Amino acid sequence: MNPTPNAMPKPAALASPIVELRQYTLKPGRRETLIEIFDTEFIESQEDAGMTIIGQFRDLDRPDMFVWMRGFESMDTRKDALGAFYDGPVWAAHRDAANATMIDSDDVLLLRPAWPGAGFDLSGPRRPTAAKSTSDRNWWPGLVEISIHHLLPGADFAGRFRAEMVARLAQNGARLLGAFLTEPAANTFPRLPVRAGENVFVAVTGFHNADASHRLAVSPAWRALGQSMQAVSTKPAETLRLVPTARSLLR
Repeated sequence: MNPTPNAMPKPAALASPIVELRQYTLKPGRRETLIEIFDTEFIESQEDAGMTIIGQFRDLDRPDMFVWMRGFESMDTRKDALGAFYDGPVWAAHRDAANATMIDSDDVLLLRPAWPGAGFDLSGPRRPTAAKSTSDRNWWPGLVEISIHHLLPGADFAGRFRAEMVARLAQNGARLLGAFLTEPAANTFPRLPVRAGENVFVAVTGFHNADASHRLAVSPAWRALGQSMQAVSTKPAETLRLVPTARSLLR
């Protein structure tokens, strides 16, 4: 059925002006234990406290790394939501089991969208219930790649990336899921540290599979663009190749 002439498409539901990118180093062989706890106990409970659980991932190249992202409507909302969760009953009941899997949980970047509309559009995905996703090891939801670029002061990396690289991604069958810069505001919940003194640009890209990511990475045009962007960086970019868990919204 055709829409009426006055019907307008609904705007995308862009998630979270404030985003945390969290990388956890785990004890050997404990990642599946943490994923089970997280996907069954820590998604709805955190969202009930006032945040959005954007995505959680297995790192393809680092078997003892768990990567996840959550979002907040503001820095003040972040303070209130984190206090509600970490002082609440669900964290109290499961924190010992979760912490027992971890070596380090302090590798955290606090981010904001790099330009208007660069946040995550989570209006389409629907998260499976915990009961339907208790076993997801053979499930392949595609590849999410996060690139972290450490920038010189004043570098307009975001502008160049938007102008030169977003179209190149689409031409190669990839999707830019989100693009972010360092959020400069002070950490409003110091019980959970974040990396201080950072100046980063973070691109989050979706691929159908690892082969698609590799084809883009080795293409001469993409490599040339990357080398030119490196001129405004303080060190080589970090690339995280991630597989979403069954209950990750972002994929």
